[in-house]
Amino acid sequence: MTIRLLLADDHPVVRAGLRAVLDTEPGFTVVAEAATAEAAVERAAAGGVDVVLMDLQFTGGALHGSEATAAITARGPGAPRVLVLTTYDTDADILAAVEAGASGYLLKDAPPEELAAAVRTAAAGQSALAPAVAHRLMNRMRTPGETLTKRELEVLELVGEGLSNQQISKRLFLSQATVKSHLVHVFAKLGVESRTAAVAEARARRLIRR
Repeated sequence: MTIRLLLADDHPVVRAGLRAVLDTEPGFTVVAEAATAEAAVERAAAGGVDVVLMDLQFTGGALHGSEATAAITARGPGAPRVLVLTTYDTDADILAAVEAGASGYLLKDAPPEELAAAVRTAAAGQSALAPAVAHRLMNRMRTPGETLTKRELEVLELVGEGLSNQQISKRLFLSQATVKSHLVHVFAKLGVESRTAAVAEARARRLIRR
């Protein structure tokens, strides 16, 4: 059985490199490429794709890779599997991708044999996680009371972007009181007393992007 692949990445050099690696693998065929998340969703919906290799950050278009992943996997049975291939290994990125329905999460520095194995695993409907990603998820499961929730990470990411509580409430469709409540929990879990300290600590722990 041939596994048909869609490469979704905004960098032509990255797509060319992936194609060069994957075309040498028996049973793999790269059937299409997409430079934006929107194009990836459209091509995946057209059919003839088994696995989408999805980046998270795209310079063109409005969709994030995790949003595109959700749109692709929402089609239900018969939809392509999505294998996230990115440079980001923060808790915020990992959780967003997993909740969006990604079958796997690999980092771009993965060796070719690990990438090929992950593609086959995803195509078979199983989970394929990079060791570092699996380790972070296991740590979250072991200490649920100390880890930030997906919503808390979202709030903290926006704090890191310089948004006020009012702006965050509008962006996430939350009341300002709810935003403040999330920040109180964030401060307690991270052992800090200010927004600046919370962002610095979260970045140091690779919970959010720098």
